[in-house]
Amino acid sequence: MEFKPAEQEVSRFRARVVVAALVALVCFGLIVSRFVYLQVLRHDYYATRAENNRISLVPVVPNRGLIMDRNGAVLARNYSAYTLEITPGKVQNLDATIDDLAEIVDIQAKDRRRFKKLLEESKNFDSLPIRTRLTDEEVARFIAQRYRFTGVDVKARLFRQYPNGEFASHVLGYIGRINATEMAKIEEDEDLQANYRGTEHIGKAGVEQFYERELHGTTGFEQVEVDAAGRAVRALSSIPPVPGNNLVLTMDAELQRIAEQAFGNRRGALVAIEPGTGGVLALVSKPTYDPNLFVDGIDTQNWNALNNSPDHPLLNRAIYSAYPPGSTFKPFMALAALETGKRTPEQAIADPGYFIFGNNRFRDDKPGGHGMVDMIKSIVVSCDTYYYMLANDMGIDLIAKFMGEMGFGSRTGIDISGESTGVLPSQEWKKRRFKKPEQQKWYAGETISIGIGQGYNSYTPLQLAHATATLAAGGVMFKPHVVRYIDSAQNGQRRVVEPTPVKTLPYKPQNIDVITKAMVGVTKWGTAARVFAGAKYESAGKTGTAQVFSLKGAKYQESSTHERLRDHALYIGYAPADHPTIAVAVIVENGGWGASAAAPIARQIFDYYLTGKKPQGPAPEDPEAVDE
Repeated sequence: MEFKPAEQEVSRFRARVVVAALVALVCFGLIVSRFVYLQVLRHDYYATRAENNRISLVPVVPNRGLIMDRNGAVLARNYSAYTLEITPGKVQNLDATIDDLAEIVDIQAKDRRRFKKLLEESKNFDSLPIRTRLTDEEVARFIAQRYRFTGVDVKARLFRQYPNGEFASHVLGYIGRINATEMAKIEEDEDLQANYRGTEHIGKAGVEQFYERELHGTTGFEQVEVDAAGRAVRALSSIPPVPGNNLVLTMDAELQRIAEQAFGNRRGALVAIEPGTGGVLALVSKPTYDPNLFVDGIDTQNWNALNNSPDHPLLNRAIYSAYPPGSTFKPFMALAALETGKRTPEQAIADPGYFIFGNNRFRDDKPGGHGMVDMIKSIVVSCDTYYYMLANDMGIDLIAKFMGEMGFGSRTGIDISGESTGVLPSQEWKKRRFKKPEQQKWYAGETISIGIGQGYNSYTPLQLAHATATLAAGGVMFKPHVVRYIDSAQNGQRRVVEPTPVKTLPYKPQNIDVITKAMVGVTKWGTAARVFAGAKYESAGKTGTAQVFSLKGAKYQESSTHERLRDHALYIGYAPADHPTIAVAVIVENGGWGASAAAPIARQIFDYYLTGKKPQGPAPEDPEAVDE
């Protein structure tokens, strides 16, 4: 009886041991089962995740292709520089972080403005530059204190550079950061999506935009081992990027420079084309802008200055703006008359200085008229009355049919985005243009002013140059283009952008000869004779003056008219006259007489291209020259 308590204690202890053993066994079983689950059943999944945590796939952005002129002068290139970048989603107090960074690296007000603009346009997890082009000293100062700044880092970036600043900016265009609309288009295409990983810029205008796929190249990738903080430790493998292809333009950089200089501070546009190929030798839109402003993301101050300027420097006047052609339309009207049989070269009219149609008197610029006027004289002295009568005899639809075949009123297909169609008036056009039935009706009196390049007529400088080049080529029409070659960065092979004959218009050679003879007369004894006096070559041309607003019967006086309401000055021409190698169209906005403001610009272009003569400054205006 004395040992019962001891036996009971032992029994209870054994029971506890059994229970503990069972619990331990169950726990151990759970651990083993979990281990089997993780290491056997889920091995592939977690092995992949572990590898992904250790290895990062980093895109390697390719070098963007270069852009060069026909002689190899580099117009757009790349350079490498460090940027200080912030990922907003990883920063708690953005303003405070920027203020702290400003104590280490020079961050100016314009940098903050640009960053704010980028922030509004980007996603929260995008890495955005607060400062670009850091010096080595600035990089070292930040690296020493990087531990203080979560979500901020220094990155090496490739930057686009336009070494000549504003030069040829409307041809080259510019690159800028990819916006939401562009990103949506990229994400729709799986190939594009992969190729634009790590890329933050894309072509926005000009050649940069039109040839984006050629210039961009192919993105490469690196497998990089990273530490717990996400910093690269070592590279494991890589697929190198393929640089973008280089573009060689048809443009002659020196000719382009002379053409831009010729305008001085005046607004306007110029297009020079090689008649036998359609290659654009020069394309000017004035005023211009500096494309370098857009590379890092343009700041608000510069954007407002460009966007709100009354001179509209971002507007590509050469391919987008449409103007009345004025008297530069007359050679094409004369050719239409010959080809349709409405006139012969010898057929003459008596010009009293006006043409009466119904109750309206359409005036000629020369009071008293030009006397007896045949076709050649009508172009040489720019007789309005001749073309009032011709337009009335031809009718609007016949005029529209002929001019439409020459490319007026339609896009040329040039390899620069943003081209407009202009306006080629016709009865059908007017029905589409207006909604009210009384507005849709074409009145015979409206045809009269069409003959002198006024009325509803409205064409781009490119269309004028294109038609002039077609005339110079005897009716063979080539599609205008600004890229001559595409050089492959991968294999060095050169792809030629072949001249593309759009069509051959069946003009009779004798009719072309009549128009050429008349346009040569313009430069020898006509409205442009003063401008081309002493030229070492023979050129063909036509001056023009286009009315900006209706005078309602009053006589135009330049001195009493507001500068932006003055007439536009125009000139078209080609040279040498017997074997043309260059054709131009020039417009000087509100420049007045074509012979005074536009023809001198064409003279400088021809002088350099044909004789190598370089002007010393802008083309001088001739205050005594007038277009009759």
